Amino acid sequence: MGPILLLSIRADDAAADNEYESFLSLAGIEERDLRRVRLEQHALVEVDLREWSGIWVGGGPFNYSDPAQAKSPVQRRVEADLSRVLDAVVAADFPFLGACYGVGALGTHEGAVVGRRYGEPVGCVRVTLTAEGRADPLLQDLPDEFEAFTGHKEALNELPGHTVLLATSATCPVQMFRVGSNVYATQFHPEMDAVAFCIRIDVYKHAGYFEPDQADALKAEGRRSEVQHPPAILQAFVRRFAERDRVGWPEAAAAG
Repeated sequence: MGPILLLSIRADDAAADNEYESFLSLAGIEERDLRRVRLEQHALVEVDLREWSGIWVGGGPFNYSDPAQAKSPVQRRVEADLSRVLDAVVAADFPFLGACYGVGALGTHEGAVVGRRYGEPVGCVRVTLTAEGRADPLLQDLPDEFEAFTGHKEALNELPGHTVLLATSATCPVQMFRVGSNVYATQFHPEMDAVAFCIRIDVYKHAGYFEPDQADALKAEGRRSEVQHPPAILQAFVRRFAERDRVGWPEAAAAG
């Protein structure tokens, strides 16, 4: 199997390293199977899809709905890099999973409406699979309803008609969707358990997601939560894409 490429945008080392370690442990893979590029540090020169089993994009502090004049040069470059990768990913229907910031990346690329209406506070939400979600191979090991960790300032208000809504919640209409057969994004965090949840609360205590004096209460809530099912998405992705024979991917599958 080829490795999976993780595109990270977390500038804080503690959050970036915890995200990488969480993807590894909850997906059940080794370091040799997950290569990381920190986009906030390095421009993404080229991605040849033939070298990878799949691509994952994690969360981070940027928002696609930020006014253009408020975006830093790094943020604009990261958005351009991801757009270029997604051009190739969507054209090839190449295995992709974006989480949190990744849902904004894929949604923006596909023409979804991104805004601040459905931002969710840091915490745990109940996610419900749609009929299409219940039939999706990446979600076969999940119950129809499950708990997941979220915390985001923006979300997708609505999806374009060519996409497939897989999961929703009472507070955010688009919790997961798919493009084609192999390109996915989630608003919730499939790579987050209670330990990672607490680490990120400490890292982003002053980032505007919650009042700093709420940090201890949020961590206690996370420890009491019953979040256990979302990592099954990562494990299904690995089984479906990373462990299979990759012969047959389009030869002209490169971005850069």
